[in-house]
Amino acid sequence: MLVAFSIAPMTTQADGSVTDTVARMVQYIRASGLPNETNAMFTNIEGEWDEVMAVVKGCCEIAAQSSPRLSLVLKADIRPGHTNMITGKVQRVEDALRNEM
Repeated sequence: MLVAFSIAPMTTQADGSVTDTVARMVQYIRASGLPNETNAMFTNIEGEWDEVMAVVKGCCEIAAQSSPRLSLVLKADIRPGHTNMITGKVQRVEDALRNEM
């Protein structure tokens, strides 16, 4: 499964930043060993259902250390038997673009 998720603490540092909390979550995600990538809005992670959801839960627990209230946005592509989708989906679009030009 491929999951895109974003966790935002509802209370922040005085300047409105959540950078420190996000950095701790990204460190945890990377330590999981699952394929992942982080962009300006979401983190994508790929793996089996239980392992991916365990990482999302762990991130929520990390964020909860900074804020008693969280916002979680999660989108999942559940496609059994498919792997390397975190890069493969993008590569197929790039290939199609090159073939169209």
